[in-house]
Formats: sequence, C-alpha cells, structure tokens
Amino acid sequence: QVLAYSRATYETVAQRVIVTVVPSPAGPPRYQGEFLVANRDVEELLPLPARRLFSEAARGVWERGDLGIVNVTSALHRGARVPLPIEGRREGVYVTVGSHGPFSQCLVAAASPQSRLRCRLGQQPVAGCYDTFAPRFSIAWCNLSLLEVPVGSAAPGPAPGSGVLEEGGDFAPPTAAPAADLLAGSLLTLLLPLLLAALLCLLLGHLMCCRREGL
Repeated sequence: QVLAYSRATYETVAQRVIVTVVPSPAGPPRYQGEFLVANRDVEELLPLPARRLFSEAARGVWERGDLGIVNVTSALHRGARVPLPIEGRREGVYVTVGSHGPFSQCLVAAASPQSRLRCRLGQQPVAGCYDTFAPRFSIAWCNLSLLEVPVGSAAPGPAPGSGVLEEGGDFAPPTAAPAADLLAGSLLTLLLPLLLAALLCLLLGHLMCCRREGL
C-alpha cells in the first residue's frame, strides 16, 4: 500500500499496488556502487526518464553497458537532516547501481583510502575520470560506497522480522544501579545558594543602614 501526501495542501491518497518480483536469471549484480545525489529529491528520481538519465551517466563513469539501478533511497531515511525551506535545497537521494563487471579505475580511486583522507581534510576526492553526471546530477563523491557481493549470495539488506515478540519467559529487568552517596552534592546545592543569599543580605543591610547620611 502506497500512501502519498501533498506538501502544499497536506492532502493524502492511498493506493494498493501489487508488485511481482521475478529474480534475474544471472543473479544479483556482483559489483554495486552507491552514489549520493545531493541536488535531487527521491520523487524526482523515481520516474523512468530520470532513472534512464542517471543510468546513462553512471555507465559513462563505470564504463559498463549492463549497468542497472538496484535501489533508490531518500537521504532522510539514512539520517540526513531536513533541508531548509530555501529555493534550490534538496533532501538528497542514495542511488545504488549494479553490474556484473568490475569497477572502473575511476571509482576505485574515488573510494580509495587516499581519497577518504582528502575528504576528511576538506579537500576534493581523487577522481581522474570525466564526471558524466554533471550538470544534471550533483554527486557527493566523498559518500561513494563500493560493494562486491560474493558469488552465490544476495546483497546484504535489512532482515524483516515477523512482528511478533518471541517467547522468552518473563521479562527480566536490568539489575538496580548501586546506591550512590548524594549527601555531599545535596548539601552543596542547598548551602551554597543560602550562603550567597546571606552575604547579599548583609551587604545590602550595611549599605542601607550604616551608609546613611549623618551616621
């Protein structure tokens, strides 16, 4: 069931879609790369024309013809912050593409430890190839992730549970924390403000009573 809402009017609409997934005869792509598109929202990359443009740009960097999109995820689901309501700001989208061929030298260099070090220093990462994503897609190369899936296994992903708690007996709460000595802290919290208040009262009384004209 797909639930959508309008950001302008907050109207919601629900639709049930039946999706039939047929495994690929060649299996999942062995080589997968994840790109962070900083200048797009997730709904802008879901339409087929946008995904085709991204696939063509990724083929130019990967140098493979059998490249395909595996997953499209909003950056908000990965811990990113909601962008400011300023024109031109986007949420960001993580796009995972896969191929049965190895990574290009450009991608290997962009994800190398030397490139990660340059990113931590605030410098541009190592990328010697021509960026075919520009100017349509702004790629955050410091967030590039490369994954090689072993032969005969599926790509790692979240393992959904059954939604029912397993039977494990009665709930055993954690052991109580050891008793702490709070006397010193409570005395300091109470006596210090009282001492300061007494000193202020004495100072104020001295100024009002002993500093009068003629005394």
